[in-house]
Amino acid sequence: MEKIQHDFPILSKEIKGKKIVYFDNACMSLKPRQVIEAMDEYYYEYPACAGRSHHKLGEIVTQKVKEARISIARFINANENEIIFTRNTTEGINLLANSFDFKAGDIVLATDKEHNSNLVPWQALVKKKGIKHQIIKSKEDGTFDLDSYNENINGVKLVAMVLTSNLDGTTIPAKEIIRTAHEHGALVFLDAAQGVAHQKVDVKDLDVDFLAFSGHKMLGPTGTGVFYAKHDLLETLEPFMVGGNTVEYSTYTDYKMLKAPEKFEAGLQDYAGIIGLVEAAKYIEIIGYDKIKEQELKLNSYITDVLRKWPKIKIIGPVDPALRSGVISFYIDGVDMHKFALMLDEMANVMIRSGQHCVHSWFNDKKIFNSARVSLYFYNTLDEADIFLKNLELILKIL
Repeated sequence: MEKIQHDFPILSKEIKGKKIVYFDNACMSLKPRQVIEAMDEYYYEYPACAGRSHHKLGEIVTQKVKEARISIARFINANENEIIFTRNTTEGINLLANSFDFKAGDIVLATDKEHNSNLVPWQALVKKKGIKHQIIKSKEDGTFDLDSYNENINGVKLVAMVLTSNLDGTTIPAKEIIRTAHEHGALVFLDAAQGVAHQKVDVKDLDVDFLAFSGHKMLGPTGTGVFYAKHDLLETLEPFMVGGNTVEYSTYTDYKMLKAPEKFEAGLQDYAGIIGLVEAAKYIEIIGYDKIKEQELKLNSYITDVLRKWPKIKIIGPVDPALRSGVISFYIDGVDMHKFALMLDEMANVMIRSGQHCVHSWFNDKKIFNSARVSLYFYNTLDEADIFLKNLELILKIL
């Protein structure tokens, strides 16, 4: 753990003489030096365009981006021509929403815990194209309701669901959901923004049709992401953003598009970010998903056991920490949880998230004002958990 923490420069920093306890990983993971150095190398050694300039620097970048596409494809067990580089999950979802041939009356089926990025694009299509957007409510314990899903899958055009919730860390039974959807003629999109950092995602094993994730939640640079689609489906999508690097040629009156994936990557790309994203994926693979899950469960169990001793605190989602990945969202009736986050930060540099976590719809439905969210990753420690719990107890006494 000491070696791992050494790889993350920010963790050696102190503020007002106290170390940083970073428990906001569901919002943004920290970046290891390997990612930072790979991005610096681009700017120092070959700061040029890919796929356009045939000089020495341009050829290096072109090769690096090609290698990156192969590496990321391997990371999720896809083919390289099925990988589109985006700025984030949000862009990937909007790409699908605006490129898929939806007709009035088509049904998009989602969970009740969708991030706004996998909610608002479909609501916009309700207004724009007249599609129908239906919600599957979770069970009382926060787990996915398969019975309700099976009752509502008939006639659905697209199942668009979050793989792992950033609200409470629960993961849906994706493989069963996809199999049932395909049996009923529906396609499936998974929002894997909160998933790929914590569990192995194999698109071929899942047989998922579309998938998107972000770099910033999986040790990678901000402004990077990936949209995946099965190649035959990718060819049916029409780009909603076109321009430079998407066309083979143009005249004053016409143009010819390049094939996928290039036709979906309009304009100059974040080459440094793409190169850094590959290093992030490599780092995760070196650590290993088994070790990541083991550390998250150890910390989640430890913190959950203490929180459950304080009767006013209510944990969102299943009681069992094993079902909540590295996420612990909690609230107290009638209390603004922003106070807890601000005080933890001021007292001990403990950094958590407070608010509605871009899942406003769920909070509004439950009539819960907001929550405090502790989100853990493999570089967090039991000592850090103790600092959080000790200071939380002090705040509970104060408030």
